[in-house]
Amino acid sequence: MATLADITVSGAINLLSAFIFLLAFAILRLQPLNDRVYFPKWYLKGVRGSPSRSGALVRRVLNLDFRSYIRFLNWMPDALKMPEPELIDHAGLDYAVYLRIYLMGLKIFVPITFLALAILVPVNYTNNALVAVKMVANVTASDIDKLSISNIPLKSQRLWTHIVMAYAFTFWTCYVLLREYEKVALMRLQFLSLESRRLDQFTVIYGTQEGLVQLQQDLKRELINAIYLL
Repeated sequence: MATLADITVSGAINLLSAFIFLLAFAILRLQPLNDRVYFPKWYLKGVRGSPSRSGALVRRVLNLDFRSYIRFLNWMPDALKMPEPELIDHAGLDYAVYLRIYLMGLKIFVPITFLALAILVPVNYTNNALVAVKMVANVTASDIDKLSISNIPLKSQRLWTHIVMAYAFTFWTCYVLLREYEKVALMRLQFLSLESRRLDQFTVIYGTQEGLVQLQQDLKRELINAIYLL
């Protein structure tokens, strides 16, 4: 069974992976080459222009301003403190919903973690089922296993604690999901009612005219070749 060292190593790997992905995202968003990927709404509004039209080739691809790398994580507290209507206007509805998903995860798991540590862990740890099993059978168990339900004897009244808490956790999760889905649905209706009717509300717009012309020519060429080959 898993030991405390195994859980520590697994947690460290997950935290390190999350930090690496966050660092990669924060650095890639600073590069002029990825400007349209990370700031499409600003281009649609005309607030931001393409950095690749002028300047040296290196500056068109890489951000050489080292001061921006020092404060490359400043956007995180700014995004959390920004009011929701301002965030929607600044980055779009999808970004506001994406942020709500993270906050929804905190709303679900913080109370569940607190109740599990306050109720389930003491109930599990104060039993001795694993000690009794190890005395009569060849069972390997670590100290961390004493915190789990496996340390409760069969047909013990303490198992009702797990049943009640399972229903409580399920009810709380469904309640938070229902409330958040209602809020997100209302946010979308309000967003669409305030915006003028546009094609990008219902489909994907192909934004590069040159690419669209080339695509039409390729399709026409393939169609002509297919007809004459037949």
